[in-house]
Amino acid sequence: MPTFRLLQARQAGDPVRHEERVSFAAQLGVPLDWVLPHDLLSEETTLATVTDGVDAVLVGGSGKFSVLDDEVWLPPFFDVLGALADAQFPTFASCFGFQGMVLALGGEVEHDEPNAEVGTYELEPTEGAAGDPVFGALPSRFSAQLGHKDRATTFPSSAVLLARSVRCPYQALRVGEKVYATQFHPELTHEANRMRFERYLDDYSAVFGEERAQRMLEEFTPSPHSDALLARFKEAFWKH
Repeated sequence: MPTFRLLQARQAGDPVRHEERVSFAAQLGVPLDWVLPHDLLSEETTLATVTDGVDAVLVGGSGKFSVLDDEVWLPPFFDVLGALADAQFPTFASCFGFQGMVLALGGEVEHDEPNAEVGTYELEPTEGAAGDPVFGALPSRFSAQLGHKDRATTFPSSAVLLARSVRCPYQALRVGEKVYATQFHPELTHEANRMRFERYLDDYSAVFGEERAQRMLEEFTPSPHSDALLARFKEAFWKH
């Protein structure tokens, strides 16, 4: 069975560091110890350090961080994402990882709190998803779990667009055959996404207002089609 390196941009003491790893393992259908964490904030991040001894790389969300921050660990992270795409090393990046991949491939990302998507939203696959081994089985409309305030505004020319939503036209991409990234969170069930919302409730209250943030807690719904994407990714690259 394949093993995975999970790149994480989460502060020490943030319980989501462990919960995120558990979520990826569950959706991939592998034991937890096959998802090996890599701390972007404190560990050396090179193509060699993230790929050595594993079969695929994963990238999760970011908690307090944005790809637009001025952090010393961000440029090496972008370099590695570009190198993973160039090497066609099996990769699946979500949310913060998607935005990082967009920047690494020459696209653009901006802060856009008015169009923030937090909760469960309806998305649609694009023409580019037809026949794709991971996204090709999606119906014409599907629910997905989201939690982002930044979004891609210029899509990289080297990537294929796989999904979109009303608020956010760039929701998923593929580079070559083995590198995927999604603005949404296929590693999260609606229960897990609701729990993460609660973890960062103070931050979301500052964006949406306390009353609206409390109402949003009741608006998370199941997303079975996007929940299946990581398992299909595992099967697709494992067969290569």
